[in-house]
Amino acid sequence: MLRQTIKFFDKQVVFWESPKITQRISSFLVLSFIVCGICSSLVYYQLISVGKFNTFFKHPFFAIEVAFTILLILELLSLIFVLPKSVSRSLGKQFELLSLIFLRDGFKEFSHLDNFYLWSDSKDTILKMLIYSFGALAIFTLMGFTQQLNRKIQLSETYVNQAQFVQIKKLLALFLLISFFIIGIGDMVVLIQKGKYLHSFDVFYTVLIFTDIIIVFVALRYTKNYYRVFRYTAFVLATILIRVSLTLETYYNVVLGVITAIFILLLAIVYNHLQKSLTKKELTT
Repeated sequence: MLRQTIKFFDKQVVFWESPKITQRISSFLVLSFIVCGICSSLVYYQLISVGKFNTFFKHPFFAIEVAFTILLILELLSLIFVLPKSVSRSLGKQFELLSLIFLRDGFKEFSHLDNFYLWSDSKDTILKMLIYSFGALAIFTLMGFTQQLNRKIQLSETYVNQAQFVQIKKLLALFLLISFFIIGIGDMVVLIQKGKYLHSFDVFYTVLIFTDIIIVFVALRYTKNYYRVFRYTAFVLATILIRVSLTLETYYNVVLGVITAIFILLLAIVYNHLQKSLTKKELTT
């Protein structure tokens, strides 16, 4: 049963990451953007009505928010498939998602901007757009340096029973995949019934926190090295901070997200330095 479950997860990875599905997803994004753009224009000029969804489509740039929301949902799916490959890559993917969420929020503010001419009416929106933009850029930059360091760390790290550890992470990733679809279905039900989309990224991150904690405990079976255990535990703390940033108000969420990215960069720098020092000691003894 364990083998069949892992095979099922592997099939899902092959299916969703295949070039054909990637092309179809890209086409779906373009089509969604065009359709929503047309609907927004028609609703904005009161040529059609979409009932309880009029409040969304009355803004001419609502299509941008829709397209980016779909893109974020697909990125969440790719995060699940990265988890069994590497914990550090999984965390990097989480920060990529956070930066895209900030960009989406910037576009969301822009989509609600009705008057471009009066600074008094638009200054708050423009300031929020700038904060989200520079916050996303800061995380993008910090993660670029962090991933370079993490690649060096991965090349020099080996674990006993690596295959078994990967299998356990695949089981956890399958649990995440099931949770992903359950949360998505719940959001769609609320959207249809109440005309409100919940954007349950914070709910998914809550499930992800528990998954990461289990991975830390499982990793203790294969390594008791203090530095590696500390690194994995710090990754879980970073996931929690990302989860908290998703629920904070504007400005504070960006500040917390950037500080967390700085924390992970410093962790990578210190861990990489300590690992080199330990390797030199092992060679000389």
